Amino acid sequence: MRDAFVRQLTEIARKDAKVMLITGDLGFGVLMKFAEELPGQFLNAGVSEQNMTLLATGLALGGRTVFTYSIANFPILRPLEMIRNDACYHNANVKVVGIGGGFSYGALGISHHATEDLAILRSLPDITVVAPCDLWETEEATRALVAQPGTAYLRLDKSHATTSEGSKRDFALGKARVLEEGDALTIVSCGGIVQEVLDATAHLRSEGHRCRVLSMHTVKPLDKEAVLRAAQETGGIVTVEEHTLDGGLGSAVAETLLDAGVAPRAFKRIGLRSCFSSVVGSQEYLRKVYGMDSQSILLAAREMLSLSTVSS
Repeated sequence: MRDAFVRQLTEIARKDAKVMLITGDLGFGVLMKFAEELPGQFLNAGVSEQNMTLLATGLALGGRTVFTYSIANFPILRPLEMIRNDACYHNANVKVVGIGGGFSYGALGISHHATEDLAILRSLPDITVVAPCDLWETEEATRALVAQPGTAYLRLDKSHATTSEGSKRDFALGKARVLEEGDALTIVSCGGIVQEVLDATAHLRSEGHRCRVLSMHTVKPLDKEAVLRAAQETGGIVTVEEHTLDGGLGSAVAETLLDAGVAPRAFKRIGLRSCFSSVVGSQEYLRKVYGMDSQSILLAAREMLSLSTVSS
């Protein structure tokens, strides 16, 4: 996803001199071409994320569209006050890019596990929060965020889903993408972990259960219509996120349903329970440890299908 983002941003920046990229002293292997080709549109702010965000906001208020770039926790948690008070409050064209969402940097421990970012940033007013599931969505999201005024967060994963050409529809911020159709259940997910969902639904399909799969690439603003349709048209809703369950995608879906007074036949959230992800290892390994791999999703879906059948 990181490489797809940089390629797309480079292409955009060649045609638009107002687009800038600021790094927090990392990513040189992938950012070198951008820096060499467009030196007037690139800055290295050093290991100073608060200053990086202030620089980005000042440039944005001066007419630029500025992307800040670092490993997911660093451009968010350290400069959160600046994102809130300076970028969001002034509706500045600052696009915060967090690479390595979820367990992407699993072997480096909790300092590099980005498992609270969606919850924290979606709580801020006047911000768009995006977590694409595949390379195509990453490219489309990059273009859309350049075109849309205001502050945004783009969460990029080390992993990515492999989706079919047939599932590629028009991309729009705030509109879920339907990857698979079905009425047995709806599974709502975002980010690279969508591949685990697709692996699970392939098993379910072989068992005779066709599930609707939504890539909820925009966590804020959420596609409320897609969520309500899922509750009304399918046997239940499962949310899957490589993120804490406190305030994340599952919470956003549950809030939407309760606010509308719509109850699905069954409902379950899959993600990191209220704990620090203190285990270290590969992204694949940590998904298994914390019960969000394809097998765990498959077992949860089977349980949901049985509950849905009983309730009907």
